Amino acid sequence: MPLVDLPGSTTGPDAAVVRVLSYNIRSMRDDRAALARVIRACAPDVVCVQEAPRFFRWRKAAAWLARETGLVYTTGGAPAAGPMILTSLRAHVEHAEDTLLPRVPGLHRRGFATAVLRFGGGHRDTGLRGPGLRDTGLRDTGLRDTGRPASGRPASGDGDGNAVRLGVVSCHLSLAEAERYEQAGMLLDHLTALDVPYAIAAGDINDRPDGRAFRRIAGKLRDGWATEPWGSEATFSPKDPRRRIDGVFASEGIEIIGCGVPAGLPGVTDADLRAATDHLPVLAALRLPRVSPV
Repeated sequence: MPLVDLPGSTTGPDAAVVRVLSYNIRSMRDDRAALARVIRACAPDVVCVQEAPRFFRWRKAAAWLARETGLVYTTGGAPAAGPMILTSLRAHVEHAEDTLLPRVPGLHRRGFATAVLRFGGGHRDTGLRGPGLRDTGLRDTGLRDTGRPASGRPASGDGDGNAVRLGVVSCHLSLAEAERYEQAGMLLDHLTALDVPYAIAAGDINDRPDGRAFRRIAGKLRDGWATEPWGSEATFSPKDPRRRIDGVFASEGIEIIGCGVPAGLPGVTDADLRAATDHLPVLAALRLPRVSPV
């Protein structure tokens, strides 16, 4: 029986509903067409990618994925050592940055892809968006459009007072337990430094919910699946999912409507999920209440 879908993306007078997808895509080494179908069917506003292409012609691969999914490359990829963020045209990019974490000899370099996004306020917001109600605008390049002049100040007419601001970090933590625990602390510090009303971290934690790193993150942020489970739980591996090592975590004030693996979602077949990559995606619908200006 098909799974009842999460709410579509909306922006109203009191809140914005944002759909967030976290997905380890294994450098797009698997079935790219299946990968694009899965992402399109999830109708996300924000995609936190892990293991994005980061070597030869990585920009071309990132641009292809953005184009085929109706999204825009925002930041990450090679500059963040793998994490990447794609966004829909609903999102106005206020700030984007890539951060490399300290390297431990013999282990892979890790990093964070970070964006501060605004929803509403009169920029690129098409109102309702979800399966069957997608934006049709595509971008053919890998360049991000921040929508602001060179000074870094918001462009005039953006309506900041009516927009909802959301900080987003895409992460892929270490396979080594001690390093992973330290990176979990760096992730929390990084989110705090964004100084935004709402923040989310999404990614491949490489740890189970009872692990030290996972518990460190969930001790400060709310684990989406544990708060409002939807769909299925295990994310690795697609052929025989037994472990939940990927997640979406939200700060206080964000209402988690539902979060989990979109098994049975119309438009997403089991064959696509198995062929797309070696992880299952995590989809969350989040309600962000408007913050009254001080």
